[in-house]
Amino acid sequence: MEEGKHEVKEEVDKAKKLSGFEFWRLTLNSAKYVVAPMVDASELAWRMLSRKYGAQLCYTPMFHSSVFVRDPNYRKEAMQTCPDDRPLIVQFCANDPDTFLKAAQYVEDICDAVDLNLGCPQTIAKRGHYGAFLEDEWDLLKKMVALCHQKLKVPITCKIRVFESKEKTIMYAQMLEQAGCQLLTVHGRTKEQKGRFTGLADWDIIKLVRESVSIPVFANGNIQYLPDVERCIGQTGVQGVMSAEGNLHNPALFTGESPPIWKMAEDYLELAEKYPCPLSYARGHMFKMLHHSLNVHPDVRDIIAVGKTLECFRLATLKLKERCLADAEKYKENPDLFPSELPFPYWICQPYVRPNPYIEDKEKKTVKRPLEEKLQSPEFAGLSKNKVKKLLRNPMKKLGRNSEENYEKCVNCPNIRGRKCSYMMCKNCCKEKTFRETLDCKGHRIVLHTKNSSKAAFDQKKREMEEKKAENGPNKMTTGNMCQHKEMDCTQRLCSDSEDKLGAVNSENRLGAMNSEDTMETVDSSDRNCGSGDITLTCGDITETDDTSFKEGMS
Repeated sequence: MEEGKHEVKEEVDKAKKLSGFEFWRLTLNSAKYVVAPMVDASELAWRMLSRKYGAQLCYTPMFHSSVFVRDPNYRKEAMQTCPDDRPLIVQFCANDPDTFLKAAQYVEDICDAVDLNLGCPQTIAKRGHYGAFLEDEWDLLKKMVALCHQKLKVPITCKIRVFESKEKTIMYAQMLEQAGCQLLTVHGRTKEQKGRFTGLADWDIIKLVRESVSIPVFANGNIQYLPDVERCIGQTGVQGVMSAEGNLHNPALFTGESPPIWKMAEDYLELAEKYPCPLSYARGHMFKMLHHSLNVHPDVRDIIAVGKTLECFRLATLKLKERCLADAEKYKENPDLFPSELPFPYWICQPYVRPNPYIEDKEKKTVKRPLEEKLQSPEFAGLSKNKVKKLLRNPMKKLGRNSEENYEKCVNCPNIRGRKCSYMMCKNCCKEKTFRETLDCKGHRIVLHTKNSSKAAFDQKKREMEEKKAENGPNKMTTGNMCQHKEMDCTQRLCSDSEDKLGAVNSENRLGAMNSEDTMETVDSSDRNCGSGDITLTCGDITETDDTSFKEGMS
């Protein structure tokens, strides 16, 4: 019976799961403006900012499927969302079908689709055997996509890079579609196109892929302004356009606006406070949004670089805002005061264009950073970069090669002596000397002589007490009879031989007995212990003395 219910549930879930263009139209609301999955960048706060400024679909950062499965803390910290964060696609990198499925099942109820990353070209992806470095393992990719297509409640999508061969790229896309991929994002660059060799994305090959498959296709690459989106859709025929770098420099890209940088920074910091994220994420976004302005005001860059809270970033934004507004007033009067190769003034959000690595500008002089200039200073000659950094942070720190010459040597060995050592020795030599001769050393906190003296004083006092006790006889302790009835109060009757003593001793007599040499026996009310068993009266041996050597020996 239970198996039958389980089969019915699977059929219902399968019936609800949409595919292909139906999924794109109904679940994703025909999304055309898409924010790309970006490691440490497309967190919840940034997604909400992008949605505020026109984004219709967002991807989470890429999550590592194996870590996501085995580490609950990673899942909790990484996968953050809210009701307004929809439609949403969660992206994973994976190289094992079962692990990928388990990771996807954790998020299938809080997202609209699960994406398999097959486009990451970074070295870490090569070492971890995932991303674009799986593009030649088609059997493995078929298993991963097909398994998730069969088992998940939500559709499975893929993000790929192209091959040098257009024919292979088309076959690659068709293979993923046949395995169960319901939406394909094509980045029009090969996995070798990265960093300073990124270059331009090939929209022509994206167009060929779109024409060769029957599922929705998103294009990725060369999107810097809103007109680029319309031009890409018109040229390739894709259903939507994904932006990464352009979105990071201008979150309002999909609105067609180019707002002031401080406006975007203020909006983001407000959302980052509402939807907390690691501080490193916020710092990275600040550097991206304020990139061009930080080249003009490097002191603000330093504030952001060392900031420990969002409040530090707010102060930097406020400082930058004041300067930009002042420069904007000057720009209105005389634009020639701000010559630049940028399409807009530096205080306006705009993309960063990487320089062509194959074109060298011989007239351009290399500007050395402050640290590189310091390394050439005679003051830091022979020191490593790390030591120079430490000295710049703390000029009083002694890290030079001859720094040990500033210290005095041990009298017995070449080691540096302890500054407070009583014998001008290093710790090892001092230990050896003090243990051999039973000495103290305040500098190294060795107290052998003091301990031995205290022990000797304690033993001496103990012997004296035993001798006095022997001289005084058995009158040192008087024991009462056992109580016969439990109803008796704490003032129990003592034995007949003790009643006379207790009745004769009052407070005045006790004080007199303490000052008398002949009478060593005292009775204190606190010395009586009343219990359910015996009642014992203990008389003190030593009452008051001016000799403090015993206390010193015990200290």
